Amino acid sequence: MSLRSPNLYSWFSSNPTTTKPPMLAVSGGAISSVACSAARKSNKSVHDLPANTAGTGIRCCPCCFPRRHCLGAVIATCLSPPILPSSASDGDSTSQSPIAMLNRIHPPRPDWYEEFYASAMDKTMKPYEAEIAGYKSLLFANLIGKGDKILEIGIGTGPNLKYYADYPGVEVFGVDPNRKMEKYAVAAAEAAGLPLSNFRFEQAVAEALPLNDASVDVVVGTLVLCSVEDVDQALQEVKRVLKPGGLYIFVEHVAAKDGTILRILQGILDPLQQTLADRCHLTRNTATNIAGAGFAGVDVNHANLSTASLINPHVYGIAYK
Repeated sequence: MSLRSPNLYSWFSSNPTTTKPPMLAVSGGAISSVACSAARKSNKSVHDLPANTAGTGIRCCPCCFPRRHCLGAVIATCLSPPILPSSASDGDSTSQSPIAMLNRIHPPRPDWYEEFYASAMDKTMKPYEAEIAGYKSLLFANLIGKGDKILEIGIGTGPNLKYYADYPGVEVFGVDPNRKMEKYAVAAAEAAGLPLSNFRFEQAVAEALPLNDASVDVVVGTLVLCSVEDVDQALQEVKRVLKPGGLYIFVEHVAAKDGTILRILQGILDPLQQTLADRCHLTRNTATNIAGAGFAGVDVNHANLSTASLINPHVYGIAYK
C-alpha cells in the first residue's frame, strides 16, 4: 500500500528525518577504484568525452534488452502518443502542472497494455541487472549516510531499491509514467527492507516532477533519458528539485562511436526501437546533455555490457548541484 497526494513534498514534510548528514564530495578516483566484473574503461571528466562515447562491440540478441529497451522482447501493439515539451517549474499554471503534463506526454493507455509492459520489464531485467550490479553497487555506495530523501525518476519495477533501501532513515519516492509499475516497485521496496511508510509511488513524467524546489537530497535515474521527450527539460527538473549540494546518480545508454557497425545499426533501427520500446532512442548522446545542464560538477564513466546488445555503450556517474 502506498500513499497518494497531489504534492509529494508534503509527504516528505510529514515524514521528517532526525539528522541531516553532509553531502558527498564526489571524486573520480573513488569511482574508478572498485573493480567490476564487466569490462570498463578508465574514468574521464565529462568534458573530455567525445560526442559519441566509444563502444564497438555488438551482440545481436534482441531478447535481452533491459527496461524500456526491449526491441523484440516486448511486442507493442500500438504507437505511443507524441510528447510535448514544457516547463513544470511553474506549478501555478494548469497547463504546466505535473498532472496535465502526464496526460499530454503519456495519455492513459489500456490497463492490459500497461500491465503487459510492466510485467515484461520485471521478467526481462534479470540478466542485465546481474551484469550491471558492480557498477550500481559502486555508485550507490556513495549514498551511505549522505541522502535522507531520495527521488527515483523512471523507477519502473524498482530494481535499484535494493542498493539503498536499507540505509538508516532513508525516505524514497519514485515516479514513473506507467501506473502498473507501482505494485512491482512496492514489492521491490518490501524485499529490500524499506518500510512502506517510507516509500511512495507517483505516476508522473520526468519533464514535470510533482515536487517543490530543493526538496530532495538525491535524484536517481537509470535508463530514463533515452525515452523522455525533452532531455534538457528533464535535467532541469532534476536540478530544480535537488537541494544545494544534492546528487544526481545516473546510468544511461548512449550512441556508439560514429562509423562503427553498432552505430550504423542503431541509426537504422532507431525508429523501430522508439515504436516498440516505449519511445527509447538508440542514438542519443545524453552525457553531453548532462554536461551542459549546469551542474556544479559531473563525474562520468563509460562501459560496454554484453547483455545490453544494441543499447551500448553506457555512461554512468554522479552530478552534483
